[in-house]
Amino acid sequence: MDLKTDAKATDRSALLMMLAYVEAECLRLGADAAARHAAMAAALVPGGEGESSLSPGAALH
Repeated sequence: MDLKTDAKATDRSALLMMLAYVEAECLRLGADAAARHAAMAAALVPGGEGESSLSPGAALH
């Protein structure tokens, strides 16, 4: 894995973690529709080599 590929994987992981946090906070606040949108956004993040586009923590409610 070269530095560019590693940086993209790191960026993707950070984005997915942020979206998972947003989803969890929306659920905590009772904003179910917003939580679903955050989960859908996570599902649309392009995957890496051979990876699913869904993050392990993403839940499509």
